[in-house]
Amino acid sequence: MLYSLYDWQLAAFAPLRTMAVAGRSILTDPDFPFTESRFFRGVAAGCELFERVTRRYEKPAWGLERTRIDGAWAAVTEEIVEARPHCNLLHFRREPDDSGARDDPKVLVVAPMSGHHATLLRGTVAALLPDHDVYITDWIDAGRVPVSQGRFDLDDYVDHVVSFLQRLGPGAHVIAVCQPSVPVLGAVSLMAADGDSCQPASMTLMGGPVDTRINPTRVNDFAKRHSLGWFERSVIARVPFGYEGFNRRVYPGFLQLTGFMSMNFDRHFGAHLKLFEHLIRGDGDSAEAHRKFYDEYMSVMDMTAEFYLQTVDIVFQKHALPRGQWVSRGRRVDPAAIAGTALLTVEGELDDISSVGQTRAAHDLCCNIPQDRRRHILQPDVGHYGIFNGRRWRDQIYPQVRDFIRGAHIGQPV
Repeated sequence: MLYSLYDWQLAAFAPLRTMAVAGRSILTDPDFPFTESRFFRGVAAGCELFERVTRRYEKPAWGLERTRIDGAWAAVTEEIVEARPHCNLLHFRREPDDSGARDDPKVLVVAPMSGHHATLLRGTVAALLPDHDVYITDWIDAGRVPVSQGRFDLDDYVDHVVSFLQRLGPGAHVIAVCQPSVPVLGAVSLMAADGDSCQPASMTLMGGPVDTRINPTRVNDFAKRHSLGWFERSVIARVPFGYEGFNRRVYPGFLQLTGFMSMNFDRHFGAHLKLFEHLIRGDGDSAEAHRKFYDEYMSVMDMTAEFYLQTVDIVFQKHALPRGQWVSRGRRVDPAAIAGTALLTVEGELDDISSVGQTRAAHDLCCNIPQDRRRHILQPDVGHYGIFNGRRWRDQIYPQVRDFIRGAHIGQPV
C-alpha cells in the first residue's frame, strides 16, 4: 500500500506538473514581452521549483565521453561486459586502449546499493579514468527486476563481488564506496581463505560501516533502536502493478531518500530557496549547478527486501563481521585470512553516516596484512560524499588512492 500511495501521489500531481512546465516555457520564452520582469521571473521560478519537487527522477546518464591520458584526449565508451538480473558489470573502455602498454591497473569500483544509482560515483570514476582501467557494479533498480528472476540478498552481493573479481583476473584492485565495504571485505576474506589466484592486489574501503559500534551515528542509533520486525513492517513494500518488478518486496528508494534528506533538511530546503533566488536573478550557472546535483541526488532505486533486512541485521544490529560471527553460505567470514592484499581505508572527519573509526576498524580485522601494505587516510573537513566526489576528492584524496594502487600494483610498499 505504501508504494501504491506514492505512485498515486505522483499521478495526482501529473496535470499540475504539465501546467508548471508549460507556464515556465511561456514565461521564459524570449518572445514573451515581460521576460525581464521580476514578478514573472518569480512565477517562472515557482513553476520550475514545483515541477522539480514533484517529479519522478529517472536514472541519469553517466556522460563520461572522454578522459585525458598523458596530455591527450581519449574517447570513453561504456560497455556491459556481464549482464545479470540484479547487476551489470560495466566497463569504461578508453580509446585508444593502450592500458596494457602503460600497465594501468584494472580497478573494480563496487558502488553502494543504498538507494542511489551507481551514477552517484560519476566523479569517482572520472578521476580514476586517466590512470586506471575502470569497471563498476551498476546495480539494477529492484522495482524493475521481475520476481521470476529470484531473490537477491547480502550473500548474493558477496558472490557478485567474487565473481566480478575473478572475471577481471589476477592482479586487479577493488574500491568499495560506503555500504559495500562490508560485502567487499567479506568477499576478499573468502577468496583469501580459498587461496583464490584472483584475490585483489589491493582493497580500498571508503567511508564504510565495517564496525558501527565505534562512534555511532544517528543512522546507527536508529538501526539499533528498532527491531528487525519493525523495519519489515514499517519500510518494506510490494512493488505495485505497472512495474517490471510487480509484487516484489522492496525497500523503496523514495523512503531512503526521505531519510537522507530529513537528516539535513535545513541544508536541502535552503538549497531549493537559493535555486529560486538564482532563477529570479537570472544566475544561470548557479541554477544549472543545482539542477545537476539534485538530478543525481533525487534519482533513487529500490532495494530487495531480503538484502536490506539482512544488511540491517548483520551489519548494524549484530555487528557480525567485527565480532567474528558473520557466516555467508555456511562459511565464517574471517578477514584475518587476508595476507596478500594491500589495504587502504579512507574516512572523512565530518562524515555523519559512517563516522571516524568505523572504516579504519578493517585494519584490526585484517591483522595479517603486513604494515608496509596498509594505509589509512583521515581527510579533514570532509563529509560523507566529499570523500569520493568533489574538489577535495579530486585534489587531495584521489592522488593518495592512485599512488597506493600503483604501489600495490607493482609490488612496492604502500
